[in-house]
This record gives sequence, structure tokens and C-alpha cells, in this order.
Amino acid sequence: MAVVGFHRLQELFRRAAGLDIAKGHAKDITDIVEQKLYDLLVVAQGSAKYNNRDVIWLSDVPLTKGMQNSMQEFKELEQEVELKDILDRLATHPPLLELEVELEKKLPEIAGALTIILAKIIKEVHPESRTVSHEAIERAHKILDFTM
Repeated sequence: MAVVGFHRLQELFRRAAGLDIAKGHAKDITDIVEQKLYDLLVVAQGSAKYNNRDVIWLSDVPLTKGMQNSMQEFKELEQEVELKDILDRLATHPPLLELEVELEKKLPEIAGALTIILAKIIKEVHPESRTVSHEAIERAHKILDFTM
């Protein structure tokens, strides 16, 4: 199961950036969102270890102002991402420290925000197109890798 299902992903892309995605691109998009979520948690784990904790707190996650704004936008769109799906996908990566309950509860918002950010980057990369292309996904992925 993906972090975000196709229909929810499609709805998020339409509402956040006015973009249409093909079912064939959904896996690429959800893989990027999943990897960026894991990357954020790896950085957070470093912070927790630095502070001599064996639990990752929400405050350890590097949530920039842009991420916080995107989390708020995700909440306002009244979309849902299932926590169980996120935890199942994270379990396929190398293990992390335990996550505090407050952080676990925020994972759907963080995943939703990452999805919105990816959609908006794709829109900026190809503003003339309403349809998401493989090239646009790849370019947006590179931008996220440079910045996150």
C-alpha cells in the first residue's frame, strides 16, 4: 500500500495545484513522498540522539515555515492520509528510533504537506501544462533532494 492512495493523491494534486495525474505516475509520486518523509525522520533521529533520547519527538523534525504552511493547507483541504499506511511503508525502510505519539499523529499531515509541496513544485517546473509528466516528476524530485 502506498503512503497516499491514487484517488486521494489525484484529489490533492487537483486541489493544491490544479494538476491531473495519470495512474501510472502515482507510484513515482508516492515513492518520492515516502522517501522525503523518511529523510525528515532520519534528520529528526539525529537530533534525538544528539539530545540523548531514544525517542524521536515532533520537535526533532525539521519543519520549516513552508512545511508548516503546507501542513495547514493540507488540513484546510480536509483530505486524509491513513496513519496505518504510512507506518506500514516506513516499516520497509531501515529502522528508526521509536516515534513519540504526538509525532505519529502528525505523520499524515506531514505526508500530506510533502504531497502538496511536490505538486506545487511540479506546477512551477511546468506551468504551461495541466497534466503531470514523468519529466516534471523527475525535476521536482531533484529539487526536493537539493532542498530536503
